[in-house]
Amino acid sequence: MREEYLPWLFWAGAGFLLGGVMFCDILPRRLAGRDIRQDSDDHNPGAANVFLLCGVPMGLLCLALDLLKGFLPVWLAKSSLDVRSLLFAGVIAAPVLGHGLGVLNHFHGGKCIATSFGVLAALIPESWIVLVLAALYIFFSTVVRVRPMRVRSMLVFALFGLSSVWLLTSAGKDSLALGCLAVSAIAMLRHRERKERPARQRTAEL
Repeated sequence: MREEYLPWLFWAGAGFLLGGVMFCDILPRRLAGRDIRQDSDDHNPGAANVFLLCGVPMGLLCLALDLLKGFLPVWLAKSSLDVRSLLFAGVIAAPVLGHGLGVLNHFHGGKCIATSFGVLAALIPESWIVLVLAALYIFFSTVVRVRPMRVRSMLVFALFGLSSVWLLTSAGKDSLALGCLAVSAIAMLRHRERKERPARQRTAEL
C-alpha cells in the first residue's frame, strides 16, 4: 500500500469508528436507565427518541454528540487532506456510514440525520450545502407536510442528493458532490430499512 493513502485511510477509519459510537443508545442506558431501542416504536437509537423518552436535557446532549461525531473527523481531516481529491468523498461519508451500520453497537445503527448535519457543517466554508439539507427539512415539515417522518426523510435526502450534485459539480467541487451523494444514499437506505410496526403487531409481540 502506498504511503500517500495512509492519511486518507486514517481519517476515513477514524470517522467510521467515531460514527459507530451510538451516544443515543449508551447515554440513556447509563444515565437514565432507559433502553431507547426497546422502548421506542421504531427501535431507532436517535436523538428524537431520546427527547421523547428521556426529556430535553438528555436529548440535547445526545443530539450535540451525534452532530459532533460527524463534524469533528471531517473538520480535522480538512487540515491535512486535499478536499478537492475524490478520496475526500470517503472521509465525508465515513461517519454517516459508521452511524448507519452501528459497528460498535452490535450493528444496531441509526437513521443518520444528526450525523449527516454534522458532517455537512464541517464542510463550511468550502461549501454551505448543509443549508440546503436544512431548508428541505424545514420546507417538508412546515410548508408541505410529508408524513410519516420516514417518508419525509427519504424524500429530503433524495432531493438533497440531486441538489448537491447539481450545485457542487457546477462549482467545480466534484469531491464534495460525491461525498454528499454518498451521505444521501446511506441515509435513504437506513430510512427504507426501518419501518414502524403497526400498533396491533407491537401489542402481539409483548
